[in-house]
Amino acid sequence: MKTWKSRPVPELPGTMPELFLHETSANRVTALPSGDQASLYVCGITPYDATHMGHAATYVAFDLLNRAWLDAGRSVSYVQNVTDVDDPLLERATRDGVDWRDLALEQTALFHADMEALNVVAPNQYIGAVEAIEWIVPQIEELVEDGLAYRVAGSGGEPDGDVYFDVAAASAATDRGGIDGPWWLGQVSGLTEEEMLPVFAERGGDPQRPGKKHALDALLWRVARDGEPQWDGATLGPGRPGWHIECTVIAQRFLPEPFTVQGGGSDLVFPHHEMGAGHAFALSHVPMARHYAHTGMVGLDGEKMSKSKGNLVLVSKLREQGVEPAAIRLAILANHYRSDWCWTDALLANAQRQLATWRKALEAAPEGTATALLGEIRAALAADLDAPRALAAVDHWAGQALAGEQQCCERDAALVSDAVEALLGVEL
Repeated sequence: MKTWKSRPVPELPGTMPELFLHETSANRVTALPSGDQASLYVCGITPYDATHMGHAATYVAFDLLNRAWLDAGRSVSYVQNVTDVDDPLLERATRDGVDWRDLALEQTALFHADMEALNVVAPNQYIGAVEAIEWIVPQIEELVEDGLAYRVAGSGGEPDGDVYFDVAAASAATDRGGIDGPWWLGQVSGLTEEEMLPVFAERGGDPQRPGKKHALDALLWRVARDGEPQWDGATLGPGRPGWHIECTVIAQRFLPEPFTVQGGGSDLVFPHHEMGAGHAFALSHVPMARHYAHTGMVGLDGEKMSKSKGNLVLVSKLREQGVEPAAIRLAILANHYRSDWCWTDALLANAQRQLATWRKALEAAPEGTATALLGEIRAALAADLDAPRALAAVDHWAGQALAGEQQCCERDAALVSDAVEALLGVEL
């Protein structure tokens, strides 16, 4: 599947210092692995109502990481999926009386337009679940053959043959030293099984499904039902894949084992990233990723923003209203990526004023000030992608520039403009 077009990232003098990022499994900020190569997987959208501000905040956050790596001179392999067949998509298509494939294409194209407008550097590989099915089937078959997955008999009108991941069989009983060791249930999330159960039910799991060995066993292959899309599953029978195995197989196909950072919203920690890590270790005996990082939730009027609540602020709608994408991006960056925050009109208005101030300050850029500002922005991003601190540094520089009476230094103005675009993704 084609991805969106990226704008060139300006090259800057000097280099990014060592990067530190919060590690979800350890709940602390740690140094990222060093080296010339870096790899990133960020879970993509289910394309039935793109792109709300929660989506945008996640992809802008990991765009900061990508830009920081690029500034450090690293070669980055970035992969993102799109879950272009799943229950929510099928349900929305049925509700609206449209073909699910047309809805997926339409919303994926809209997502691409939003990402391009927000100046998010495109992934190297952008893979749809549908195109990955031929790779997914043999991996599920392997799990069945290894005794790490099993079929469930039909009941209550459901057909025989749904395939589930056996979390008890796959969990390692020893060597629970951290994310680099064998997988066990709870390794990524740190949740107890008692804490997992309600979350599993809320986020697409089926803990009450009869015939499962463990309530937290996750669906790998859903055998065909009348009226649902289906694909050849070889020995699994016709059907379609579960959600978690999709990302695992795509990541393992296109990225090193383990890859550097697995990213996504905090609502993906469990079960999605937990199960994905389990699938990966069961298939390769190597951890899925070296590092797990997650963004906070975005709300509106004090409530979490979600499709189910219908309280979405859509990037496309803001753009239709004439809001400049650079201002939308600045409003997002005003919040630390790990924080939970709410979108407000005041937040956007402040970002619009901030953008105008920065642009005006470029016309009065003091000589010899750009290099120090570049260092401050880099230091902020190296410290767990602290965008608010970086924005404050630019605000301070702009205030000093506008307070002075010196002539504009074009060289400094150009470096500030390049630094803000290259590192923060904001065009001035």
